Amino acid sequence: MTAETAITEQDTNRPPPLKAWSAVCAVALGIFALMTTELLPVGLLTPIAAELDVSAGTAGLMVTVPGVTAAAAAPTVTAALGRIDRRTILAALIGLMALANLASALAPTFAVLLAARVAVGAGIGGFWAIAGGLAVRLVPERHVARATAVVFGGVSTASLIGVPAGTFAGDLVSWRFAFGCVAALGAAALVLLLVLVPTLPAGPPSAFAGMRAAFAGNAGVRLGLAATALLVTGHFTAYTFVRPLLTGASGIEAGQVGMLLLGFGAAQLGGNALAGSLAGRNARTALLVIALVLTAALSAFSPLGSTPLSGAVLLLLWGLGYGGVSVGLQTWMIKSAPGAVESATALFVSAFNASIALGGAVGGLAVDRLSGSGALWCAAGLTAAAALAVALGRRPDAPDRSHSGHGPAAPRSDATSPTISR
Repeated sequence: MTAETAITEQDTNRPPPLKAWSAVCAVALGIFALMTTELLPVGLLTPIAAELDVSAGTAGLMVTVPGVTAAAAAPTVTAALGRIDRRTILAALIGLMALANLASALAPTFAVLLAARVAVGAGIGGFWAIAGGLAVRLVPERHVARATAVVFGGVSTASLIGVPAGTFAGDLVSWRFAFGCVAALGAAALVLLLVLVPTLPAGPPSAFAGMRAAFAGNAGVRLGLAATALLVTGHFTAYTFVRPLLTGASGIEAGQVGMLLLGFGAAQLGGNALAGSLAGRNARTALLVIALVLTAALSAFSPLGSTPLSGAVLLLLWGLGYGGVSVGLQTWMIKSAPGAVESATALFVSAFNASIALGGAVGGLAVDRLSGSGALWCAAGLTAAAALAVALGRRPDAPDRSHSGHGPAAPRSDATSPTISR
């Protein structure tokens, strides 16, 4: 089944354009709230570690733990709750995130804070696994790439607005206040999801067997997952510790970190828009450019980013490259598996979040045992490997010859549903 066929079958089930794009924006807000929650510790790592009396490497577990949980939650939620209306699931997961942030704001110890981050991870993994493939259910085929870019614009906007705002709030008041603000954001996202997103009845269940088939029977999916692991692990190996890198290696004052993270987010938003446009036409070229830009920024940071100006410039280049990662990879997965979008997305989200966790862990070891520059070189090596894999691999929309011809046919699109209604 082609991407066009899988999507065309759903045309009569979509809401009118205004409702469709309102729903897309509501889902993007949910992604924004979740990614702000996931990345907030990056801007507040130092004050949290100081108040709760843990090292910077240990504090990095605030990124690692939800990543591990999200990796497990992505396939589990889609398989276990496959028959439940998607809007109901999305709303419940956002509500869980809001409660987890409230618990984080009140946490008396680091152990309690980590327990709350487990709940954050469950919300992230389940929400993203469902939301990542919703564009094909809401808008016509010609707008799917744009709608996917809007949804994943929530990731970039989290870096542009969410994390810098949380960092400013933490510096001005306290890190606990910042977590409380994100809890309120989650509550607002919950209301808008219920109001703006139409009911989205589940199609054929995205069971573990379907995910296994999407992985084993599709070389494009496997390459997409490998690229996800390399790019995301590489990024978070360095980015988890960007605050101490900026203040230590580049000599930037702590009070300026929030403003630089704002610039990083602006560059990331631009990268998301550029990658969304390019990936819609050529997903392989988009991922190759993304990987090369990230490699250039990360490898140059250690030898050249030793001043505030050079560190800031390289941070912006880094943000531009990473801004396209989510939408580029999601578009790759949709084009690789047009007949199994939700299963492929669940695998992608699981790999993405496992890689966030792995990157935080690898970066923590490098920072504690080596140095910040060691983390940067490890990160650059991983993104360079991603560029090589994408350059040598098949296009996502190329005919898949990984089947011998005797296995089962590609599964019917699990993004397809019988009806979409208010």
